Amino acid sequence: MSACKRAVFCFLFTLSLSQCVTAGKILVWPADFSHWLNIKTIIDGLIAKGHNVTVVTFSSTPFMKTDQSMGYKLEIIQVPYTKQDIADGLDRALNYWMYNLTTDNPIQGFFKLKEMTDVLTEQNQVMCRKLFEHEDLLEKLRKEQFEVLLIDPVYMCGDLLAQKLNLPFIISFRCSLASVIERLCGQLPAPPSYVPAVGLSYTDHMDFVQRLINFVFIVSLDITHTLMVKAKWDYIYTEVLGKPTSLCETMGKADIWLIRTYWDFEYPRPLLPNFKFVGGLHCKPAKPLPKEMEEFVQSSGDDGIVVFSLGSLIKNLTKERANTIASALGQIPQKVLWRYAGEKPETLAPNTRIYDWIPQNDLLGHPKTKAFVSHGGTNGIYEAIYHGVPMVGLPLFGDQPGNLNQMKTKGAAVMLDFRKIESRDLTQALNDVINNPSYKESMMRLSRIHHDQPMKPLDQAVYWIEFVMRHKGAKHLRVEAHNLTWYQYHCLDVAAFLLFVIALVVFIFVKTCSWLFRKCFRKTPGKTKKE
Repeated sequence: MSACKRAVFCFLFTLSLSQCVTAGKILVWPADFSHWLNIKTIIDGLIAKGHNVTVVTFSSTPFMKTDQSMGYKLEIIQVPYTKQDIADGLDRALNYWMYNLTTDNPIQGFFKLKEMTDVLTEQNQVMCRKLFEHEDLLEKLRKEQFEVLLIDPVYMCGDLLAQKLNLPFIISFRCSLASVIERLCGQLPAPPSYVPAVGLSYTDHMDFVQRLINFVFIVSLDITHTLMVKAKWDYIYTEVLGKPTSLCETMGKADIWLIRTYWDFEYPRPLLPNFKFVGGLHCKPAKPLPKEMEEFVQSSGDDGIVVFSLGSLIKNLTKERANTIASALGQIPQKVLWRYAGEKPETLAPNTRIYDWIPQNDLLGHPKTKAFVSHGGTNGIYEAIYHGVPMVGLPLFGDQPGNLNQMKTKGAAVMLDFRKIESRDLTQALNDVINNPSYKESMMRLSRIHHDQPMKPLDQAVYWIEFVMRHKGAKHLRVEAHNLTWYQYHCLDVAAFLLFVIALVVFIFVKTCSWLFRKCFRKTPGKTKKE
């Protein structure tokens, strides 16, 4: 090859590489707690591809590390709340949901829970207002010329920020209760005849009564959500944008929705072109355990281990619940690694060790792990699916009962009532899951489905973010339903017109027949007189 040809080849090769790995500028509006784990994983994937990432967050964020050594830039907004204020408010709501909601009067319980969640909403509203009060920050972000905004709508107003900066935006989401936001704001079809509402523990096979309850429940949720959003958020969105709008209208402008589930977990249902499944994007092959933990795991012999975690939000349990659980764990032959930050239970057995934190993914990927006891958070469920570990579920709140019910109906889990379990119930559930091979086989089937994808979930999430950057948005994937009124969407105007036409035809037909009848059969006066 001549020197000239080599030079041309090198130039074209370099040019092709530059088109593949051109660094972009991405703005991120994250949420806290387990949601941050997913956003952080996506951020790491974007940074690995050479992109520049800036995260906008608040001084009160309890989970996110706000040092500048994480590979991304930080813009921290000062708010009149501390990290402890946010954590305490959430703890009060969760503890009431876990221990008192079912024992109180239903109406009283609803208003108490509403009062607690209203506090969290008010904090979110203050954060939102503080963001848009900082015109200097908004101007700084405009000058950065970001290409896309990635948001988690657990904290509202990320979509507003996209509108103020004139940026395409992508939503990273698990699901809302009964998929309200996806249906009302994202226009995702969800026929109540076979798409069960989260919280009812139904499958996609519902009898008449279940379909009736599912329909009424979804309609009531839609009405409640619409009224709540109108009262709490729509006026803020209108105020910030300076024109009449609503939360759903603004959120519906999202270019892509990254839904953190997949068909290994979901029941079959219709999707839209801009909804993409990326469930389990945070899952990875297991890494070696810390030396002391590995020694404890190896000491289990052929019996193996059980991994126990109720998630990052549950720091403590009542003394009674803790002792009930510890007593149950002490009656199985397996060694147990329990993530628990509360007071040491009196009934804790020698086979159980308590840790403030555990490398959950690495433990679930360990060959000696036999079962996973979990509250049913999506992150933990996907780590169990990824590594093929059957589950015992103790759902606490939110979407967790629905999550675990889906795993139960797929044959990969046993579900118990956290508020009512006795030691023997948990012991029996663990023995069933560990000793009955059908649970392991079912979970391995789900695991094979999860791994049998054309792209890894994280790669797919990064791909669609880059897709939006390359095309300056993805409006061509948004359905026209966003521009229709509710009666146009359901063709009620068409149905009303057709009913009117049918009624008019029937009316004309009846009138014509009546006239003909009178014309043909009425008696003439002259003839009657003659007769």
